[in-house]
Amino acid sequence: MKSFRPGDIPDLTGRRVIVTGANSGLGLQTSLALAAKGAAVTLACRNMDRGTRALEHVREATESTVCDARELDLASLDSIRSFAAGWEGPLDILVNNAGVMATPLTRTADGFEQQLGINHLGHFALGGLLLENLRQAGSARVVAVSSLAHKRGSIDFSDLNSESRYRRWSAYGQSKIANLYHTVEFSKRLQARGEDITAVAAHPGLASTRLFANTGGRRPAADVMAGFVRLMGQSDSAGALPILYAATAPEVQGGDFYGPDGVGERRGNVALVAPVQQVLDEETGRRLWEKSEELTGVRYPDLAAV
Repeated sequence: MKSFRPGDIPDLTGRRVIVTGANSGLGLQTSLALAAKGAAVTLACRNMDRGTRALEHVREATESTVCDARELDLASLDSIRSFAAGWEGPLDILVNNAGVMATPLTRTADGFEQQLGINHLGHFALGGLLLENLRQAGSARVVAVSSLAHKRGSIDFSDLNSESRYRRWSAYGQSKIANLYHTVEFSKRLQARGEDITAVAAHPGLASTRLFANTGGRRPAADVMAGFVRLMGQSDSAGALPILYAATAPEVQGGDFYGPDGVGERRGNVALVAPVQQVLDEETGRRLWEKSEELTGVRYPDLAAV
């Protein structure tokens, strides 16, 4: 794959986009690049003070007059339902970017372990509630932002919600491999029904974002980790490139996974990369989908198991 840059993104005038967690890092960089190409980007943010500042930055940097910011707390099903209910008309691109990483044990408003709740279940619910809007677009994309950490992840159905034991890095890995299981299962169901919606995934490599500052670890260890990322990884703007490619490149196909092509996929040009083999396990993908429906109370209309 040739080197991909924001300038390679096609014209997006008239396209409507939602980017979750858009107030900083990968979400902000994704929003800037899409807005620069004419998209009407909605910055979906939990903290509206930060969201408003990010929106001002996007407008100033791109001279866009069609972007906005709306409140969305992925740790609350009520907030997700309110956000989705307020969306009218077609939705062309949904970028499920927001996330937390290796945080101390915290529960969402609905009692989910925070990383599972925000990184996977919140986005699962959002996609289901916006499915009809995606259908209205005619040709839509849903991009799940996963992580290199999915390689160390697994789905523990016996303790999915960390009721018995909590290990924050294991919980993070579980949430990130869940993004990929969901993408594969979602794509399979969409294709079986002949939907003109493409479900894909991407990861940023080792990108320098605020995630590393918010792990809740001891300060010296967090500083060492942040330094390692700056040395061995890449900027948030470079980390956003696989996301942008997945969201806009015409050759993208359902179920694809994009990331950097360098050593260990930590940095580099955008490439089609391979998830760990277990992501293709159909039984686990189906079971996680059904469990996610049960926990969130959200069903994807007319998308039955294949």
